[in-house]
Amino acid sequence: MAASNDMDRDSQPRERSTERKGAPAKTVIVIGIDGSETSWDAFWWACGEAGRTSGRAIAVFVSPIGGTGAAAAAARYPVSIDVRAFDEVAIAQAEQLRNEAQLYAADRGVDLSFVHVRGGTAKELLRVAESDHADLIVVGRSAKACHHLAGSLGRRLIRRRRAPIVVVVP
Repeated sequence: MAASNDMDRDSQPRERSTERKGAPAKTVIVIGIDGSETSWDAFWWACGEAGRTSGRAIAVFVSPIGGTGAAAAAARYPVSIDVRAFDEVAIAQAEQLRNEAQLYAADRGVDLSFVHVRGGTAKELLRVAESDHADLIVVGRSAKACHHLAGSLGRRLIRRRRAPIVVVVP
């Protein structure tokens, strides 16, 4: 009987080759975070996983490009929206998320980076995951009813996956 890839003939676990450029590779976990309860659930779970694997976590907050969100809001509501103010709100939200995430990670000894990018959420999470050679992407389950019809972030990521995806359900 042939031995599996991770076991030797004595059925003892064999260490996988995890070296990149001469140093042992750490597990890299990309986490989508937007401040919602479900994204915090995903963040907490992913930090636990990073701690268990001695890995590192990258929390990614994606805000709409420039006035994209403002333009969408303006189309729905007959009010004037200042694009610059919209961007300032996104920057302030990112800073608050960064501070909370870094505090949580530091308390648990988790190596954490925080990234604020603009664009489409699924596309940007996949881009960050690819550029940082992520081993895992973690997001929270969408609580929005419309996502059951139109497709949630988790479903969009799974369709275009380049790394394993975990959708944390509270």
